Amino acid sequence: MTTKQISIFIENRRGRLSEVTDIIAQNGINIRALSVADTTSFGILRLIVDDPERLEAILRESRITASITSVLSVCIANQPGGLVALLRLLEDIQIEYMYTYVSQEGDDACIILRVDRNEEAVERLTAAGYHGPHA
Repeated sequence: MTTKQISIFIENRRGRLSEVTDIIAQNGINIRALSVADTTSFGILRLIVDDPERLEAILRESRITASITSVLSVCIANQPGGLVALLRLLEDIQIEYMYTYVSQEGDDACIILRVDRNEEAVERLTAAGYHGPHA
């Protein structure tokens, strides 16, 4: 349920996102999920990839600022109320951000969550029957 996310600082200018994703593609790294948060002058590209440590090294060699953080990857029921049931379990845990991604498995929906207390969140979610995607 815990997975590594790579966060990349990118300038908010035309073509920069394609430049960074081209570096990723040229190195044979598969993007499984992504989110972009931006401001007027910069953005944070958050990715779940198949080899985050290698990607971080490649980006640093390219002089692109990147870091790896631990996030939760959780499958939820793909139906009305699927998300709220999970969020109720975590009401007293701070959720910094979340985003969704497509999974090849079953009918579940999948989300990435960045929370302030990963271990406690994993314990609660596991006890309630939630799971992460199967690799």
